[in-house]
Amino acid sequence: MSRSKKWRLEWAFFLGENGRRQYNKLCKGCAHPCKQSFRTVVVSCPYYLSRRSKKRRN
Repeated sequence: MSRSKKWRLEWAFFLGENGRRQYNKLCKGCAHPCKQSFRTVVVSCPYYLSRRSKKRRN
């Protein structure tokens, strides 16, 4: 198996219709290496914390 074919099989879950890697909307701008595929629905990221989920201190 050629190197490029092996790479394509490993990244198949991340490849879009155009053949390029695509990440989840939340992961696109993230600097951390834990990026998830655009095909995932639920993103579980230890670095991402929504502003709505933070509790306000009074």
